[in-house]
Amino acid sequence: MKILKMGDDILVYVQKNELVMDTLTSVCKKYEVYNGQISGIGAVKEVDLGTFDVKSKTYFKKNLTDVHELLSFQGNITLKENNPFIHAHITLGNHDLEVKGGHLFEMTVAVVGEFIIRKIDSNIFRKLDKNIGLPVWCLEN
Repeated sequence: MKILKMGDDILVYVQKNELVMDTLTSVCKKYEVYNGQISGIGAVKEVDLGTFDVKSKTYFKKNLTDVHELLSFQGNITLKENNPFIHAHITLGNHDLEVKGGHLFEMTVAVVGEFIIRKIDSNIFRKLDKNIGLPVWCLEN
């Protein structure tokens, strides 16, 4: 990875064959980004995607092994169990110009990964909501 920090913004170039979520989480830890916004584009492979099923309170997961264009990576960063947690959704395009997307668990850079992390000065954290089955934002002071 390559990093350029400018004020509260961090540009992260995730290199070929690096894990995206693992790399971005390590950057958040290094620069103490506990709340923030993150976006990115690139070309990826070995994508672990999911959609949350409200009834079963579990994720339906799918692994996409082929190379896809990362058309959009949008997420937020909050504290979960005292560690920075990236909650990201992505949109992918294949060689037939078909689009897929969902909740991102992990993916590997196939060509390039270009991400921008913007630090937000707040104290938002996540806590399990048993009714929903997910850790959700807690916006209390």
